[in-house]
Amino acid sequence: MERITEKLLLEKGSPKTNKLEQIKTLNLSKMGLKLQDLPIRLLSRLQSLERWDLSANRLQEFPKNLELPALRYLDLSDNQMEDVTTLESLRGLEKLKMDDNLYVTVSDNYKLMVLLPNLRVYNGKDVSTTANHIRYVFCDNLRSRVMAVWERSFSLPDPIMAEKMSQLETNFVNTARQQVKYGPSSVSDFTKWKVEILARQYLRSLTELKEDPDSKENNAVSTPQKRTRTEPGTDTNVRLTPKKLRSDLSASSAEHSPHRSSLHLKLETVTQIRMSPRKTNKTPATPTRGQTRAETVRKSPAAQQPNEEEAPAKRRNHGKASKLQRDTYTLPIMKTSSNMQDQPVCLKPLHVLQCHSKQDSSDDFSTQLWACAFQPPLVSSGNSRMVATCGGDSLCVIDCETGMVMKKYKVPGEEFFSLAWSTVLMSRGDKAAAQFCSVLAAGGKRGLVKLIHPRNNVAYGEFRASRKALSVLRFNHQQGNFLFTGSYDNKIVMWDIGGVDSQYNYKVVQLLVLELSATSLHICLPPTSPSAHLLTACEDGLHCYDTQLRTNGATKSRLKEMEITFPIYKEEDEEHDYHTIDGLSFLTDDLVASKSYTHACIYLWSWSRTKAQRPDRKSLAVGAVVLAELQWTNTDVPYLALNTCPGRAYVVCGDDKGRMWTYHVTNLQKSSFHAGKPILPTEVFEWPVPMRTGLGQMKGPSINSVAMDPELRYLVALSDKNMVIIWKREES
Repeated sequence: MERITEKLLLEKGSPKTNKLEQIKTLNLSKMGLKLQDLPIRLLSRLQSLERWDLSANRLQEFPKNLELPALRYLDLSDNQMEDVTTLESLRGLEKLKMDDNLYVTVSDNYKLMVLLPNLRVYNGKDVSTTANHIRYVFCDNLRSRVMAVWERSFSLPDPIMAEKMSQLETNFVNTARQQVKYGPSSVSDFTKWKVEILARQYLRSLTELKEDPDSKENNAVSTPQKRTRTEPGTDTNVRLTPKKLRSDLSASSAEHSPHRSSLHLKLETVTQIRMSPRKTNKTPATPTRGQTRAETVRKSPAAQQPNEEEAPAKRRNHGKASKLQRDTYTLPIMKTSSNMQDQPVCLKPLHVLQCHSKQDSSDDFSTQLWACAFQPPLVSSGNSRMVATCGGDSLCVIDCETGMVMKKYKVPGEEFFSLAWSTVLMSRGDKAAAQFCSVLAAGGKRGLVKLIHPRNNVAYGEFRASRKALSVLRFNHQQGNFLFTGSYDNKIVMWDIGGVDSQYNYKVVQLLVLELSATSLHICLPPTSPSAHLLTACEDGLHCYDTQLRTNGATKSRLKEMEITFPIYKEEDEEHDYHTIDGLSFLTDDLVASKSYTHACIYLWSWSRTKAQRPDRKSLAVGAVVLAELQWTNTDVPYLALNTCPGRAYVVCGDDKGRMWTYHVTNLQKSSFHAGKPILPTEVFEWPVPMRTGLGQMKGPSINSVAMDPELRYLVALSDKNMVIIWKREES
C-alpha cells in the first residue's frame, strides 16, 4: 500500500504534492500498475483527479460506486469492458474513450449517454446532440409506454402490503420489458434495461402518492385561493441551454398511449331554460390603476369560504391508479333553443377533466387554469380537435372528442399563465424537403418560454423572455415564427423563433421591444395586417402599437401609437375605474370584442374606423367607434377572458358562477345600442353541475378562459377550480 502510494505521488512530478487528494492527472500504464493493484480505499482519496488513463488495463468492469467528483476525462480504451453501468457514479465525466473494447455494444453506448449526464465527447467525437436525444426524447417515449402498460393491465392493491407490492412489481416490470417495443433492434438490450428502471420508478411514485394522501398539496382544496394570478418575484433561475431543457420538463403521456383524464361522464337528460339575465344593483368594487393583480382581487362571500362539496374526501383506490385522475362525475345534457332567424349552434357538455392537479391529486380544486387554444390545422391533417390547456405546473394536450389527455408536460416550480400555437418549418436534411409542424409555446411565472413539438412528444427548447413573469403569448398568424411575449415588467417583446431541424436545433432572435405603462393581459393582431399593428389589453387600458420592422438601424424599442378609449370611461370617479381591459378578440377582419370586468357589457367596435381617427396630441387617445354592446354579467372578479369564433360569428365569455354567455352576432344593423339597450345573449348556459362520487354536486367556478375551434365543433372552458369543461356542438 505504501509503495503504491509512493508511486502515485512520484507520478505527479511535483515535490510539493504529498497527498493523494491533490493528484489531478494519472496514467497507470506508464507506472507499470494495473487498476486491480489499487485498493478501493486508496482510489476513493483521488478527489481532485481530473484526467485518468486506464487504457490497456484488462478491465472487465469499473469499480462500483467509486465517486470521483472532479474527473472529467477517462480513457478506457483497449480493455475488456462488459458492464458499463459501473461507470454510473462518474456523474461529472465529459470525455470518455472506449475504443477497442470488444464486448461494448450499441446498447452499451446508449446506456453510457444516459448514465453520464455531462458526457459530450465519446471516442473522440462530439455526441451532444445524440446523447440529448437519447436522454430526453427516447427515454420520454419509453416512459410513456411504461405508463400505458400500467393503465391497461395493472392497479394498486388495497390495502398496500409489502408481499403484494413485491409480486406486483415483479409482474409489472416483466410485463413492461416484454411489451414495450421502441427503437431499432440493435438497442433492444438498452430498451429493456431502461424500461425496467422506469417501471420501478413509476410504481414507486404511485405508492408514495398513495401512502401520503394528507400532504399539504393534496389538501389544498381546504383553503382555496381565488384570482391569484399575480406577479411573482424576480426569477433567479439560471438559464438552461436548450438541450438540457428536458431535465426539468417531463412528458407524462405519449402519443401512442393516451390517458382518459379524470371524468367519465354519465349524461342525464334535462331541459335548460333560456335566460335573460338582469343587471344587479350592486356597484362593483373597482381597483385603482397601477395596482397589482393581487390587489385588484375583490372576493365575493362565496369565494372566501370553501364549498362543503369540495371538502377533501378519503382517497380510495377504484381499480386504475392512473397519474391522471379517473374519478367519476355525472353531467346533465343541456338542450338549447333559439328565437333568432339564423339558427345558432346547439352545445352540450361532453367532458369534465381534472388533469392539472398538484401531485395528480383528485382532491385538488385550487389549481387555477388560465389559457387554452386549439391546435392550428395543418394542410395535410385538416381540422384539429386537439386543444392545449395550461395551469399550475403543467400543460396538457387533450383530444376533445374522446376526452383523453394525449400529452402532459410538467415543469416543477412553474406556474403557467399563457400558451400559443403556431406552425413552423422543420428541415429534414439536405435532400429532404422541409415540412410544416405545429409548435406549442408556453410561459408563466419563471419568465421562460418553453417550446414543444407535441406530435413527437418533444420539449425541444426554452429561452428567457423576461426576468419577470410572462402574462401572455401570441404568434403572428401570417408569420408563424414571430412570437410576442407580454410580461410583468410592462413590456411586450417580439421574437423570431425560426424553425427547427431534425435534431431540434433552433435559434431565437429578439426583434422588437414595446414599452407599456402596465401589464399586458391580452395581445391581438389585426387579421389583415398582423405585421403592422398590435393591440394589447392592459391593466390601464387598450393600447395600439406600430410593429412594422424597419432597417437603417432603427431602434428596437417602441412607444405606443395610440390609446383606444370607451364610453364607460366617462362614468369613472374616485371609486370606479373602468380602464382594466381583461377581454379582447377580433370577431371579423374589422369587428373587435372587448370588455372590462367592472362593466357589465361587452363592446363591439370597428377597428378600421377607430384607427382612422387622429389621436389626441398629448394623450394619444382615440374613442372606439362602438357599434353595439352585448349584455354580460355584473361581477367584480377580473381576468375572465372572452373569445370569438369568426367562422360561426360567435362571441363567448364565461362568468364567475360557471355560466357560459354566448352571442351569435349576425346583423348589427338591428342593434339597439344607440337606444341604450344592450343586446341580450343568444344563450346563457348554466354551469352543468357535474357530480363526483363521494362529493356530490360541484358548484359553479369562475370561467377564466374559453376557446373554440374554427368550426365551433367544440368549445373548451377553463375554471379556477382545476376543471376543464368540453362542450360539443349538436348536429341539427
